[in-house]
Amino acid sequence: MTGFEAQWLALREGADRRARDFAVRDAALKHFAHREEIRIVDLACGAGSNPRALAPFLGPRQSWRLVDHDAGLLASARAALIAWAEAVEGEEPLVLRKNGRRLAFAFERLDLNTDLARALEGADLVSAAAFFDLVSPEWIEGLCAELARRRLPLYAVLTYDGREIWTPPHAADAAMLEAFHGHQARDKGFGPAAGPRSSAMLREALERSGFQLQVGASPWRLGAGDAELIAALSEGAAEAVAQTGLVDPALIADWRAARREASGCEIGHVDIFASPRGVG
Repeated sequence: MTGFEAQWLALREGADRRARDFAVRDAALKHFAHREEIRIVDLACGAGSNPRALAPFLGPRQSWRLVDHDAGLLASARAALIAWAEAVEGEEPLVLRKNGRRLAFAFERLDLNTDLARALEGADLVSAAAFFDLVSPEWIEGLCAELARRRLPLYAVLTYDGREIWTPPHAADAAMLEAFHGHQARDKGFGPAAGPRSSAMLREALERSGFQLQVGASPWRLGAGDAELIAALSEGAAEAVAQTGLVDPALIADWRAARREASGCEIGHVDIFASPRGVG
């Protein structure tokens, strides 16, 4: 699985937080409202955005296992969480205080393609952010089956759904998006990736596995205050499309130049909270 730089994850975190669907989040919180202690495993944790977004709303004592294949990102997550906390009470394991809550963190380097069962051990809740477009449909099916077997709820946020609207529009938008989706479907270490189909596939697999779902749209709505993120997003898309050979280089260059001046864009995502039927 190819790595994502901590710089990109930090750049997108503000947009991610604004985009999260509050009704889906509140469904997850309601499910655990009676719990003073909760154990969460965050899959493909990156730089630790999920704990920072969710921990302030969960119960007073939380134990997090942050799982990623990238040791550098795990180190970045640890540093970012320390900077975010109000106090550090312990180093090994890392114990932080935030909003009156005691938060314990373990950082575990695992390959989720081969060590999924190990990653899920001991959890009350499984979370993941902006992850499922990278994995294969088969991996999604396997995860949902394993969650059902263990009767574990899933809080999955910011799963890409393939929708992009740029302002102002450009004649090459459709061709660029189609080629970008083709690039997304390349193998990221889990087999050919689900890419823009991932949100629908995840929802369908969870339903087949017997979960009840709370689903909400969580699009990025980027504007004038997001110029740096818009620039990074368009540059990354243009580079990916260039690698496919599906769009004429001159058209890519024209699209890239236009997107440097874009006033905004909307990128579609979906949030899901899935709980086993009869639990909660």
